[in-house]
Amino acid sequence: MAGGRAPSPQLSRPNDQARREAASTKVAADGVLRGPELPDGEWHERTLAWWQTWRRSPQAQAFAETDWDVLAETALLHTRMWNGEVSIAPELRLRVAKFGATVEDRLRLKMLIQSDIDEVKTAKPVMATDRRRRLLKAVADGS
Repeated sequence: MAGGRAPSPQLSRPNDQARREAASTKVAADGVLRGPELPDGEWHERTLAWWQTWRRSPQAQAFAETDWDVLAETALLHTRMWNGEVSIAPELRLRVAKFGATVEDRLRLKMLIQSDIDEVKTAKPVMATDRRRRLLKAVADGS
């Protein structure tokens, strides 16, 4: 298959979750403050709070010194955005995604945070039972 992506391995459904979890990095929130303080400068108050959130985040357990450098550069963009320069929002979003800012980002990075796992285990069905019953009745009546 020239120039295309290699096909992903076909996994049986019962093994999918176990395989995904085994190939993922798992971390749990521990409340430890990691990483450096922001360098001296004029930071937006939202950026100061954002920085502390990252320092306490479970993801921070895996950050190397270079990650903190890139995150500090990202803080500059964060301050600019909160000061009204919204045109840099797409770049900011791309940068924070690399650190696992959202559940979707963490799934892409194969990083599981204990709270994410707990949310999946306690998630309610998307379709309410009564709605499902009405839809099935409507389909049956239409036949």
